[in-house]
Amino acid sequence: MNAEQTLVALSDRSPQVAPEELIAGLVPPPQFHDVSFASYRTDDSEPSQAQARNKLEEFVASSTSKGFLDKLFSKGKDGPKGVYLDGGYGVGKTHLLAAAWHANDKPATFGTFVEYTNLVGALGFIRARDDLSQMKLVCVDEFELDDPGDTVLMSRLMRELTDAGVKIIATSNTLPGSLGEGRFAAQDFLREIQALADQFDIYRIEGKDYRHRGLSEPAEPVPAENLDAVTAELAGTVARDDFPTLLSHLSTVHPSRYGRMVDGLDAAVWEDVKTIDNEGVALRFVALVDRLYDRNVTIINSGQALNQVFTEESLAGGYRKKYMRSLSRLTALSSQ
Repeated sequence: MNAEQTLVALSDRSPQVAPEELIAGLVPPPQFHDVSFASYRTDDSEPSQAQARNKLEEFVASSTSKGFLDKLFSKGKDGPKGVYLDGGYGVGKTHLLAAAWHANDKPATFGTFVEYTNLVGALGFIRARDDLSQMKLVCVDEFELDDPGDTVLMSRLMRELTDAGVKIIATSNTLPGSLGEGRFAAQDFLREIQALADQFDIYRIEGKDYRHRGLSEPAEPVPAENLDAVTAELAGTVARDDFPTLLSHLSTVHPSRYGRMVDGLDAAVWEDVKTIDNEGVALRFVALVDRLYDRNVTIINSGQALNQVFTEESLAGGYRKKYMRSLSRLTALSSQ
C-alpha cells in the first residue's frame, strides 16, 4: 500500500448527524467553495450563459441591497420571488448557484432538491420551514419532482418560504411547468406544479456538457487481477468496497447522511460492479454518486463498465433524468 494512503471501507461507515447539523451542512460542496460569477467561464457561442450569469448577479445584488423596510414590505407581494435556471447537464448551473450563495448576504443555504426533502423527513415540515425561514436565500440544486408527495411538499415549502420573504434560486434540467412529466399523473397535480412555476423568473442556459468535453463514456473497468496494484498506487484516503456489499449498506444509512459518509475521501474503488436491477437501490446509488461528485472523488472499478450500471428500463423510465445526470457524473469522476 502507498505510504501516503489510508484505506477505509464505506460499508463500515454509519455516520450520525444531529438535526441541528443538517441546516448547518447546507453549504456549497468543496469543489464550489471558492467559485464566483467572475470565475464562470462562458461559451461565446452560447450567449444564454452570459445572460443567465448577468441576470443572476443582478438578482443577488438587488436582494442584498434592500434595506430592512424594503424587505419587510416586499413580503407577500405578487410576482416571482426567485430565479430558476434551466438547462442541460454540465452547462455550469451549479457553479452559478454556488456563486450566488457566496455573493449573497448570510444566513443562506445551499443543497440539492433531495437534500431538502431529506431535511424535511429528518426534522419534520414545521421545524424545517421555520429554520429555513430565517434564511435570506435558499439555493436548490437539481430541482426535480419524482412523485406526487414531493410535488405537494415542495410546493407548500416554497410558498411558505417566499411568503416569509426568503429569496429562492433553483436549478434543474426541466422547466418548472414541466416538472413531473413522465413520472406520474402530472395533470392531477397541475395546480401544485403551476404554483411552483409562479415563484420564479426563468432563464434557459444552452451549451454542451463540460464534463464530457473529449469524453463520451466512463473509463474502462480495471481487470479484477489488477485492482490491488492500481489501488496501491492511490494516495490519500481511499475507500475500497465490494460493490454489492456497498449497495446493501446504503439501505442502512439515511441519504441525508451520505455526505458525511463520504467526507474526506480522495478516491473510491469498487470491486465487481454489477448492473442494478432494483429501482430503490439504483436511486440510493444515484444519491451516493451525487455526494461523491460534490467532493470530486475519483472512482475506479472492476466488473461492469459504469455506463452499464443502470438497466435499459431504468434509463427509459420516469427517473431517466436522474440516471442520465448520474452517468454524466460517473464519466467525469472515473476519467480524472
